[in-house]
Amino acid sequence: MVISVSLHHLTHSFFSSSQQNLKHKSVHQGWSERPGYRFSNNSKNKLRPIKASVETPPFPLFQPPQVDESDSDGLEPADPDFYKIGYVRSMRAYGVEFKEGRDGFGVYASKDVEPRRRARVVMEIPLELMITIRQKLPWMFFPDIVPIGHPIFDIINSTDPETDWDLRLACLLLYAFDREDNFWQLYGDFLPSAEECTSLLLATEEDLLELQDPNLASTMRKQQQRALEFWGKNWHDGVPLKIKRLARDPERFMWAMSIVQSRCINMQIRIGALVQDSNMLIPYADMLNHSFQPNCFFHWRFKDRMLEVMINAGQRVKKGEEMTVNYMNGQMNNMLLQRYGFSSPVNPWDVIQFSGNARIHLDSFLSAFNISGLPEEYYHNTSDGDSFVDGAVIAAARTLPTWSDGDVPLIPSLEKKAVKELQEECQRILAEFPTNSKQDQKVLGKSAMLVLYFIHNMMLDLDIILLDTV
Repeated sequence: MVISVSLHHLTHSFFSSSQQNLKHKSVHQGWSERPGYRFSNNSKNKLRPIKASVETPPFPLFQPPQVDESDSDGLEPADPDFYKIGYVRSMRAYGVEFKEGRDGFGVYASKDVEPRRRARVVMEIPLELMITIRQKLPWMFFPDIVPIGHPIFDIINSTDPETDWDLRLACLLLYAFDREDNFWQLYGDFLPSAEECTSLLLATEEDLLELQDPNLASTMRKQQQRALEFWGKNWHDGVPLKIKRLARDPERFMWAMSIVQSRCINMQIRIGALVQDSNMLIPYADMLNHSFQPNCFFHWRFKDRMLEVMINAGQRVKKGEEMTVNYMNGQMNNMLLQRYGFSSPVNPWDVIQFSGNARIHLDSFLSAFNISGLPEEYYHNTSDGDSFVDGAVIAAARTLPTWSDGDVPLIPSLEKKAVKELQEECQRILAEFPTNSKQDQKVLGKSAMLVLYFIHNMMLDLDIILLDTV
């Protein structure tokens, strides 16, 4: 982002000192896309180079270290020519390309990557291109573009330090859009619109009812009300024009919050001697899609304030394979829906919680549910002939409490007691669902019904299956 900020500062606050404009050469930027983006070769849409505004370093010791432009890992630099911007430091990408896949636009390997003993870099994004804010007081943030006395400072400072991280970051994002010749003024053109964004903050009441999850729907209504109240409090008719134009209507602010919640990265970074937990909007890195078995991860390179996207050590990546990261670890699908607007049928953490003390012997469990040889409809066939079981099926089966004492045989009396308790528990869980399996089949497709069919039958027939086993 093109900003007025000193490159030698170790940290930043809301106030910026006097600055001197310096002209810098145009540097190439690599970037990635999202579904629905459109590009034009018309001359009127060409992006003009931008002048970076920085302070002259007071002493050479504090100048950022020079970064070697060559790729030591042998990956060819990504060179998309549809996005260029003049700036002090540019984003760099190696051995990747940005294209549309089955889950929308993402980052893909442009060549085979052999496994290495150490992780290798595929993307580098400098701090200057990010929007970050510290999670705790005092609010240290980057870029340091808010001039002294600007009312946006008072708005940010009025937020709750414990809960309102998204409100603060949304204010900074809107201010960056309004800043003349700012990086995010251009990058914002490639963020998803309100119609394209998957965040449930933008969902209508009809959309929330279709979730069939009263708790999640209630949570999202509270989130929407919270955003509307914040907008009404700070964007009323009496505010200065410099604030009013940032979000002239509540829909604009709601969109900014949805972008923040669905694309923010929470990360601990080090700048000089200061280590801080920050909420970060990181361009290009936010194009990586989610996977529970990712092949990449994020790393903060403190020596020159870069975020690195790195391929896992020992990871083999084939040409055309998607580069992914894990958005959330250990969270159920309702949290993924709340934060990002999607769920995953193979989420290993999306389990049914049993509240009773009943446990089934492990041998009975494996035999009754035929884990070692599930029915054919639960398997997926790959192009090379190998088959694998849907992870959601295994995750659902493994939620049953089991016990095993090595070679100790089954105890029928304990098994029958456990069956009775589990039957009552399953009936209670099923009663909480607003629909039954037949109704689900009408709402969902055949593929999604495989998992639901398994879960419903597992709970309804549990008592019969286990009684026959023991």
